[in-house]
Amino acid sequence: MPSKSNRMNKINEELKREISKVISLELKNPNLKGLITVTQVETTPDLRYAKVFVSMIGVNNRKDTLGILKRSSGFIRSEVARTVNLRNTPELVFVFDESIEYGARIDNILKDITKDMKKDDKGE
Repeated sequence: MPSKSNRMNKINEELKREISKVISLELKNPNLKGLITVTQVETTPDLRYAKVFVSMIGVNNRKDTLGILKRSSGFIRSEVARTVNLRNTPELVFVFDESIEYGARIDNILKDITKDMKKDDKGE
């Protein structure tokens, strides 16, 4: 069983690398603005579907950008199929990854708490 999960991890990492490459270098869409990063790929065990988690920086409308990626998924999939050696290239499902935003929000909260603690220490 461990070898299968190891194999899936390798496939997920390879897909992540190639999808990132296609989005950043080959996807030509004037409406695609900002930095789009593939943070994680989760492929189903049967390799039919791959959930692609993306984070976006400097993007005005996440929903529109996600829509562009979804409409471009066929092109991205065909480009990935050229480089990744799989019998069937999985269908790509793009999902917004909120973990980076969530982490940044927590980081800001911790900084505010630290500032407040320092103010309290100086006030005493």
